[in-house]
Amino acid sequence: MSVAGDQAADAATQSTLRRDERRAAGVACGAHALHDGFTDVIFVLLPIWQREFGLGYAEVGLLRGLYAGTMATFQIPAALLAERLGAAPVLALGTALAGIGYGLAGASTGFAFLLLALLVGGLGASAQHPLGSALMARAFAGPRSLKALGTYNFAGDIGKMTVPAATALLLTVMTWQPAVMLLAVAALVCAAAIFLLTPRYGPESSAVAATTVTERAQVAPAAVSRIAFPVLLSIGVIDSAIRMAFLTFLPFLLIAKGASLPTIGLALTLVFAGGAAGKLVCAFIGARIGTFATVCLSEGLTAVLILALLPLSLEAGMLLLPVIGIVLNGTSSVLYGTVPELVAPERRARAFSIFYTGTIGAGAVAPALFGIIGDVLGVSAALVVVACVVLLTLPLALILKPALPARPS
Repeated sequence: MSVAGDQAADAATQSTLRRDERRAAGVACGAHALHDGFTDVIFVLLPIWQREFGLGYAEVGLLRGLYAGTMATFQIPAALLAERLGAAPVLALGTALAGIGYGLAGASTGFAFLLLALLVGGLGASAQHPLGSALMARAFAGPRSLKALGTYNFAGDIGKMTVPAATALLLTVMTWQPAVMLLAVAALVCAAAIFLLTPRYGPESSAVAATTVTERAQVAPAAVSRIAFPVLLSIGVIDSAIRMAFLTFLPFLLIAKGASLPTIGLALTLVFAGGAAGKLVCAFIGARIGTFATVCLSEGLTAVLILALLPLSLEAGMLLLPVIGIVLNGTSSVLYGTVPELVAPERRARAFSIFYTGTIGAGAVAPALFGIIGDVLGVSAALVVVACVVLLTLPLALILKPALPARPS
């Protein structure tokens, strides 16, 4: 082949790669925004369902817990299924099931049927996190994966803000049943788009896999490499647990400082807004200074800022909350973005499913465990314990350090 022919072939290959990157980013980020929005729109619908079906608080809690629990439980099976069938059909099927779940909810005539609807929706939602993350890591391999996964994480927060807000707006002009049906239709349309647009990646070349293994062997002994992913998962579990514990105790701390209910709502909004920004900011910081330094910085600041919040007045504390949100949520992007560095390429979806299951499970259990401490010691003392638990991530990060490049290239 001539030089001109080689150049034309290279240009065509690069064009295809860029197109696949755009499609992968659009599919993964769009799916994350939709699914996270569907997960949180339940909070808007719960009071309506309680009134409509005459539910008690235990039944209301069961509705929310069933959706989240099903989503967490089936993430690993969804990843295993994708290893056989590919990411596109499984992610599209999951999105369609989430839509069907909301469609069933819109047709519900009682509590039992609503439980079935949310079970179906949670089953569909289980595919998104492991497959979306793996898709981004595959499209943006190497040092770029950390920034890409940070962007993917940020997209989920956009969905959490926009989908519930849009649904609340719809509820001002229509009843809840047609509003929920519109969500179902949107999910089915997105499912079709996901199936059509998701790049069909083949197995990564043996050269890429060999390079990854060689790089890891150069920076870490075999024993360290074997425990690297479990250590990263342990950091993620602690990070998720303290985040949920802090958000559980924050309203009560603010009430003790004299906050009203509208002020508490504003405070949580400030934390969530800071958290959304933090997922993007910390990913870019991690790409520049490395995972170890970023985890130490963000987790250390989280502990310091939680302790600093305790003696502050309400007004000063409100000013601190967005900064707390940045470091409280930002670490998660760095942790998720590090998963591809510690596992073989063909096992990424499975690794992400394990990671998300562990972190989501920890976030679900933590409020109850720390709540026991709060009952015994009080809210302020419980938050001191939360800040101390954050610091457990630092020795774990030190153990993880030899398995990571000192600084991304």
